[in-house]
Amino acid sequence: MLDSYNREITYLRISVTDRCNLRCLYCMPPEGIPQKAHSECLSFEEITAIAREAAELGITKIRLTGGEPLVRSGIVKLVGMLREIPNIKVIGMTTNGHFLDRYADPLKEAGLDSLNISLDTLNGERYSRLTRGGDIRKVLEGIEAALAAGFPLKLNMVATEDTTEQEILEMQEFCQRKGIKLQKIREYSLKSHKEENDDFLYHRPPPCGGCNRIRLLSDGRLKPCLHSDKEILINMNEISQSIKETIENKPRCGSVCHTRKMVEIGG
Repeated sequence: MLDSYNREITYLRISVTDRCNLRCLYCMPPEGIPQKAHSECLSFEEITAIAREAAELGITKIRLTGGEPLVRSGIVKLVGMLREIPNIKVIGMTTNGHFLDRYADPLKEAGLDSLNISLDTLNGERYSRLTRGGDIRKVLEGIEAALAAGFPLKLNMVATEDTTEQEILEMQEFCQRKGIKLQKIREYSLKSHKEENDDFLYHRPPPCGGCNRIRLLSDGRLKPCLHSDKEILINMNEISQSIKETIENKPRCGSVCHTRKMVEIGG
């Protein structure tokens, strides 16, 4: 389906939870966020019904995000349910990697196609500081488990103000050695006006002119744009119409988002 600026919308990002086991400086506020009750989140059956309608409207790629998607109980089951939807060609997941040592094989068997793993540095102390207590050893174990399971991998590296050129070089060498694609992300804030990324050093955030995605949040709201306060509460009796409305309301360019934290949207 085309939006009003003639962009073909083929990509649905689904935040399955806003909960996370980490507290990354650029994603989660120090005080955290109010936790939603399970009853406030879409069920797997509802998510699958929405994805099925989206596929009929031209969505071919789904990415599961969070928060951290692997803290959602039964996530492997959801992957299997989505895998059965005709016309969905690619199912990916973005994760911090801490639980992949036990989830990589089941996710692969359920039909997950690819993984993006968030890792901003190879320095264990700095990693712990950036994530407010994360253990880099768990991420490295998760990477090995994902490679052993046969996943194509991307590492999402957010470059903060104090990221050094040496850290980037070390990450590039690490990824080259492991056969992993590195995706460098320039740190940005949802509360600052969206700027086009004209720096060739970074892969993200992407330019608005080629944006092909919409987002489904865990509480049942659709976002036409990450950098916007606009949301459409999905009508489960008129799913297709809700998706069409979301696509029709997709702005030409992102601006700012005051109403959500990054952890609620999944980037």
